[in-house]
Amino acid sequence: MKAMIFAAGLGTRLGLVTKKTPKALVEINGKTMIERTILNLKSHGITDIIINLHHFPDQIKDFVGSKNNFGINISYSLETDQLLETGGGLMNARWFFDDRVPFFVHNVDVLSDVDLGEMWSHHQKHKPLSTLFVQKRKSSRYFLFDDQLLLKGWTNINTGETIHVDDSAATLSQFAFNGVHIIDPDIFKLINNKGAFSITPSYLELAGKHSIYGFRSDQAKYIDIGKPETLVEAEKLAITMDAKS
Repeated sequence: MKAMIFAAGLGTRLGLVTKKTPKALVEINGKTMIERTILNLKSHGITDIIINLHHFPDQIKDFVGSKNNFGINISYSLETDQLLETGGGLMNARWFFDDRVPFFVHNVDVLSDVDLGEMWSHHQKHKPLSTLFVQKRKSSRYFLFDDQLLLKGWTNINTGETIHVDDSAATLSQFAFNGVHIIDPDIFKLINNKGAFSITPSYLELAGKHSIYGFRSDQAKYIDIGKPETLVEAEKLAITMDAKS
């Protein structure tokens, strides 16, 4: 199985923490986020990973190399000239996913104990274009799902902007996306965008004709370490998670 780790971001919300170090190398309870992400994916059967790079790319490559690639196959997708965002970053690495098998995509700043095996089983059961790890938690932006957890829209509660996939009158529920997806490689034939772009508008456009499911796991712990105020909280969660591993 294969996976992609989004690690190209500048990490500007972390201020001085990422001025000389990429977000992927921020340490939580003595382990970098890139190490945590790779080992978590490896423990769920991932054997090949591609990592997109932009901010201090050589630091990340040198660190992963110093760990002998953690005993798996590691490739890199360089975004030298510009950050390609989530959609553009994914499309730039499309060559890596040539085996027609669904793959994981995992943000490097996500610390979570979500059961990726259960998420994979959910994807295999429904066989959608994509499966998104979501929760009922406070956020400013939400994906909107019907009662079957099929993607039907998106909303920004701060601006009031709302997008609906279709004209369905179904009651929709708000769920926050947690930065982990499973994607079918058929998506590469359906996205025509070039350059830098977010995957969110593409998901909303594709959801009108293709099934995109939410995988709800409210019991899973989740922290986005991309903000200074969450680092202390992440440290506590990592201590708990490491004690169980």
